[in-house]
Amino acid sequence: MRIIRGGGRSMQAEGLTRKLAAQAAAYRYDTLPAEAAFMARQCLLDFLGVTFAGAKEPLTGILHEEALGEGGNPQASLIGLPGKVTASQAALINGSASHALDYDDVQLFMMGHPSVPVAPAVLALAELYGKSGREVIAAFVAGFETECRIGAAVSPSHYAAGWHATATLGCFGAAAAAANLLQLDAEQTAVALGIAGTQASGFKSMFGTMCKPFHAGHAAMSGLLAARLAAKGFTSRPDVLEVEQGFGETQSKGLKPEAALAEPKGGSHIRGALFKYHAACYLTHSSLEASHALRRQHDLRPENIREVRVMVDKGHLRVCNIPEPATGLETKFSLRMTTAFALTGLDTASIETYSDENANRPDLMALRDKVRVEVHNKPDAQESEVIIGLSDGRSLALSANVGVPASDLGAQWEKLQNKFYAIATPVIGKGRAQELTAAINDLESIGNFADLAPLLQAA
Repeated sequence: MRIIRGGGRSMQAEGLTRKLAAQAAAYRYDTLPAEAAFMARQCLLDFLGVTFAGAKEPLTGILHEEALGEGGNPQASLIGLPGKVTASQAALINGSASHALDYDDVQLFMMGHPSVPVAPAVLALAELYGKSGREVIAAFVAGFETECRIGAAVSPSHYAAGWHATATLGCFGAAAAAANLLQLDAEQTAVALGIAGTQASGFKSMFGTMCKPFHAGHAAMSGLLAARLAAKGFTSRPDVLEVEQGFGETQSKGLKPEAALAEPKGGSHIRGALFKYHAACYLTHSSLEASHALRRQHDLRPENIREVRVMVDKGHLRVCNIPEPATGLETKFSLRMTTAFALTGLDTASIETYSDENANRPDLMALRDKVRVEVHNKPDAQESEVIIGLSDGRSLALSANVGVPASDLGAQWEKLQNKFYAIATPVIGKGRAQELTAAINDLESIGNFADLAPLLQAA
């Protein structure tokens, strides 16, 4: 296999951007697998829920204030906030809000959060141009698949080098989705990907700050802009992924075009979406599941715990291993503190658990200090093992793996509805939350997405 490395490009990589652009441009609702369409509705419902919750976060308020000061035509709704702003501003603010709590979905091929860069761009343009629910679903899937395919081409070296894939790959996903919604042809879509690629940035070093969720919003805004500029004749390279000194060469150790073009398991990458049921970094979820189970099974009390070892893949250490988090936001990226939360019996699905107060609560800090994070040699990076040493000399151990997509999509929809009600109802009320859930479940029948706008804005 020949790959791009240090200049030049392989014959296999030739035309990769155009191939992915052609695929993205071709997505239509009528040709989507039924599971892909159902997964799109699930992703969109989850996106709306976490965005409603994130609308109350400080960074969202700052961005909203900036948009109001900037002004512009009222084109698209702010989710969970009053009024409308420009489509670009809506993509930025809604995208940032959706990732503010780190409670949104993930996809392992992308090594990031797929919905939060794509959905804001799609929904803003769908409202502005009166697109149908079927067009929304097709465009969303086009963006989701594109960012995951590019993720497969540059992983794992892209993420390992410090790039936040939600920001970088999400920019491509948003552009592909917006291009599909605007009905750009394959060549225009390739240009849109080029415009997106030259904007793609975002560092993992920003985790634990407002810049991490800002990455998602910026990607959504950049992708939306890329598609609209391409539609107007703006120029860019149509081979941004494979060209010398392009995205693949500069942001990975070697572009893998065959991985990008391979048929995904289950027929689509969206089928592999994983949803969060704990309001923290996804890489803490396997250890959280194991910790909760051990506490329930053995009726554990923190005072009886002598030590805790959390065994994880080495990649976790550079993502969610803040040893002594000082803020609620930092606790979301701390294997030690999230384990302490679970073993104390706190509800890790609750947004309120991840507070500044809990980050500095003496009993939680004492248990946190008993937790050691170590590296395992298991073949599956998503598997984690929790080993607890008790004061009576006993040792307990349990492994968990949250990296396996759900087999029962109907049951998953029920879980996502419950999550949506829990986090959206405090913002928009029970009645509107139920009405919006029903609308997303029947999104195919919506003739004009703008009709849903009143349900999206603040109550």
